[in-house]
Amino acid sequence: MKGKLSQHKLSLVVQYASVRRDLPTRAQFRRWIKAALQRELSITLRIVDEADGRELNKNYRGKDYATNVLTFVYDDVEPLTGDVVICAPVVVHEAAAQHKNSLAHYAHLTLHAALHLQGYQHENAADAAAMEALETALMLKLRYPDPYRT
Repeated sequence: MKGKLSQHKLSLVVQYASVRRDLPTRAQFRRWIKAALQRELSITLRIVDEADGRELNKNYRGKDYATNVLTFVYDDVEPLTGDVVICAPVVVHEAAAQHKNSLAHYAHLTLHAALHLQGYQHENAADAAAMEALETALMLKLRYPDPYRT
């Protein structure tokens, strides 16, 4: 019995639509999402470059720039269905600017998106504090540093 892994089922499709070569593997994304799993999920995770990230952010959020991660929830019944889009150049740029390991930053953003899919939000201070505390605990469990420590 594997007591450390979630007993919830995960269906994961990873699509690589980026020209970058230094991307996490499907197994790494799976491990990170499984760490945050609190219910059954069916996710398509797409790694994109800046042009696609910018277009998606503009079309769906009305913001004309590429953002690090976008999360789309489609069905809130079991299994919860959604898409996650991670913009590789933004992740690498942010990691460098914040003096973080890029793999750790990918892990954090993947956890962040998985929690969003499961209903976590950070629209107010209390929700943000709860979400950040959970993200920190999950990152430490995965043996990465606290993503909010300066």
